[in-house]
Amino acid sequence: MASRIAPSLSLNKGYFLSVTIRDVANRLGLSITTVSRALAGYDDVSQPTRKLILKTVEQMGYFPNAFAQRLRKQCTDTIGFVIPTYGNRFADPFFVELLSGISNEAALNKLDLLVLTCAPDHDGLEVYKRMVQERRVDGMLVVRTLKADARILYLLDQDFPFVAFGRTRSEIDFCYLDVDGTLAIYEVVRHLIKLGRRRIAIILPPNNLMFTYYRQLGFRKGLMEADLPFEQRHVIYGDLTEQSGYDATLALLNLDKPPDAIVTCNDLMAVGAINAAQELGLTVGVDVGITGFDDIPLADHINPPLTTVRQPIYEIGQRICRMLIRLLHGEALEERHVILKPTLVVRESCGAAIQKGIRKGGSGRLIEINK
Repeated sequence: MASRIAPSLSLNKGYFLSVTIRDVANRLGLSITTVSRALAGYDDVSQPTRKLILKTVEQMGYFPNAFAQRLRKQCTDTIGFVIPTYGNRFADPFFVELLSGISNEAALNKLDLLVLTCAPDHDGLEVYKRMVQERRVDGMLVVRTLKADARILYLLDQDFPFVAFGRTRSEIDFCYLDVDGTLAIYEVVRHLIKLGRRRIAIILPPNNLMFTYYRQLGFRKGLMEADLPFEQRHVIYGDLTEQSGYDATLALLNLDKPPDAIVTCNDLMAVGAINAAQELGLTVGVDVGITGFDDIPLADHINPPLTTVRQPIYEIGQRICRMLIRLLHGEALEERHVILKPTLVVRESCGAAIQKGIRKGGSGRLIEINK
């Protein structure tokens, strides 16, 4: 009569205990070493024995001790990602999309993702130090890079694997992926000028962020090319939240000579800008043109639909995660420095609907930026 295999969990003093590799070895009358080497794929275990071990493991419900495996490999099979918490940051569609791309790519490669937060008025350096010193992760993804970024200098000094979404002003070499924000905002300004806008303002992100620098360059370049003055009073800094876009727009539209177009550097600030203009009784797209950046899903559904710059946020999350995984595997990257070209998505909020007849609520007209 065939013996009955023990259940995957056994009851002992009221507690359920998981099956161990010793239980499997005892059941089969084999050594722990033989069972372990069979499960690890070593070829010094005969094929019949390996098949018997694998069948028994499945029947008993044995799962390898992941913690012990990681200790042996001296790795955590985990990557880290730190989010700055401006207000309810987890409700920010940008980070939701980015995090989705990162987490799905990590899961495909059987890696865990450790998501941490830091206050917006800190660079998060202490969080990064803790992750490195405690060896809680094998590598880090750095986002919202700073002009002078202590996090990147620290990770380089520690020779700790990381990939950044963004660049810095420092002349140091590290792996990054970025979007050409200078070109993007330059094309936005050019588009507004073609529509007849002449007093163009901009709501920038915090000044210490590196992409703020690039987007302001594009803004200045667009005005200069059209021989339009750069007026400091038309430049306001926000914090990438809807509320800051609302407050900045109220300030701009209450000037003696208010702007007839407002460029915002993310879609949440653009939503706040539209709300503020409408509260003042203005028709967005007619009295004032408003544009965003990111093309979050909400952009196509607000009233009026938002003209914005599309960057492939989900795909960016996938790509920076994939780059980091290759570094962790000791593989060379085909490109250590990747700059993506964005796409201008024209909808009604800039006023193009009046001239181009864009259907309200439509997905917009795409303008590829190929320079």
